[in-house]
Amino acid sequence: MLPCPLMSSGNAAATVRQSPGPSSLTLLRQGITDILSRRRLIRYLTAADMKKRGSDTILGNLWWILDPLLQLVVYVIFVSIIAARPAPDYPLFIFAAIVPWKWFSAVITDASSSVLTAGLLIRQIAFPKIVLPLSTASAGVVGFVWGLVPLGALILLHPHRLSLMLIWFPVIAAVQFVFTLAGAVLVSAANVFFRDLGNALGHVLRLWWFLSPGLFSLQNLENTEFVKTHPIVGTLAGLNPFAVLFEAYRAVIYGTADGKGLPHPPDVLALFYLLVGSLVFLALSIMLFKRVEPEFAKVL
Repeated sequence: MLPCPLMSSGNAAATVRQSPGPSSLTLLRQGITDILSRRRLIRYLTAADMKKRGSDTILGNLWWILDPLLQLVVYVIFVSIIAARPAPDYPLFIFAAIVPWKWFSAVITDASSSVLTAGLLIRQIAFPKIVLPLSTASAGVVGFVWGLVPLGALILLHPHRLSLMLIWFPVIAAVQFVFTLAGAVLVSAANVFFRDLGNALGHVLRLWWFLSPGLFSLQNLENTEFVKTHPIVGTLAGLNPFAVLFEAYRAVIYGTADGKGLPHPPDVLALFYLLVGSLVFLALSIMLFKRVEPEFAKVL
């Protein structure tokens, strides 16, 4: 009995439908290969992103200096005058958190639209799309360096806090870069399919900032009656990645939370745990990105 052509076609279609996609490790390997093999493209896109940021506004990269300073003025006035409980050398205390936070929030905000804005390019040219959020994150490093200018000036205004502990600064920044890159890859892919994510990000980031120890220290939080009564709140606050990062930056720039101690090494174990968690987060983000990447051209 000859097989029915229709049945054969149906079986073939079913086989195609049931064929498994690439494994997660394969997707991760493809993502890393795409990044390493397109280093020149990443450098070009990074330079283009930096040039665009500098030409979009009159102030250009100088906004990285002015914007944190304006935030500093607002927060210092709020805490010093309204709350009337500032820490010693409070401008330096808070600026050690403002600059790293601006780096993270700027990269995440820009990365959320990095794939969307390249829709025409994606439809016309075949290239690994993961280079788009990576170039955004790389360009953000340059902005962060600009933000270090006023931070360095503040440190010089408080010479008693200037120490060799600043050699830890690049290590802390490297840990933050891994975490920031993971977030950038994730939101760049998610925003293609969930367009409201870009609008919600501003609110999420604003809430995240106020829930992080940016205006206060973890020690001050733990000394409050509420946290003493509900210790789980202090534990959850300590699990915030930016609790680890802010405390680390302040340790090497500012010193102890009460302002009386000199700069000291950061909590290396906490930074190590955050680095490991960030690498896992980055791997998962890359795998997700590579999983949905084939659908970009259809959606955009």
